[in-house]
Amino acid sequence: MRRIVKPSRPLVMAAALALSAACVPAHAFADDEARRAILELRQQVRQLQEQNQQARFLLADQIETLQHEIAEMRGQIERMRFELDINKRSSQDQAGGSSIQVDNPREQASFDNAMGLFRSGKYKEAAQGLNSFLQDYPNSQLASEAKFYLGSSMYATKDFKGSIAQLQKLAQDAPNDPRAPDALLIVAASKIELNDMAGAKASLQQIVRDYPQSSAADTARSRLELLQ
Repeated sequence: MRRIVKPSRPLVMAAALALSAACVPAHAFADDEARRAILELRQQVRQLQEQNQQARFLLADQIETLQHEIAEMRGQIERMRFELDINKRSSQDQAGGSSIQVDNPREQASFDNAMGLFRSGKYKEAAQGLNSFLQDYPNSQLASEAKFYLGSSMYATKDFKGSIAQLQKLAQDAPNDPRAPDALLIVAASKIELNDMAGAKASLQQIVRDYPQSSAADTARSRLELLQ
């Protein structure tokens, strides 16, 4: 009869431990793969979020650039219209001259010299001449006309704030002056140049409201449509 030899207890425990150790690497490997996949996914999400944020910033910059370009285009259109108005006024002035004549030859010559510079497109020099005229003859019958062309010269030399102050004051001090609606038209154009669209609309609406029958009102209506 054969004798069956039972393994010793320490041997059984050692075998059990070896078997457990053999199983651990498979589970550990699976856990590591899962962690690695999660970390990679998080990294991808983070990169997508960063790319999305950069795209938003880029889009915002592009929108701001477009808005600036649109404002510049509007300003260029206003300047072109202003130049056309200037040429039209110059032709009328050269044909008929100013409707107002003064008795003082030096006063008249001072005004005419400044207007000559204005008509020839020398707006900076014209502004200086008209400013000197107003200082020398503040109560002249030609003062209102000189103020209008001074503000127009300022606009032409891109002194938009100065133009607004000059022409707005003319319209306030002499609302019944024939130049008042045209003055407000240039005020609106100057505000557009300064990207003050709300202020420009207010000036154009004032023209339509206070001077509905003027030619400036027709121009103001068409420009209000463009600013809508």
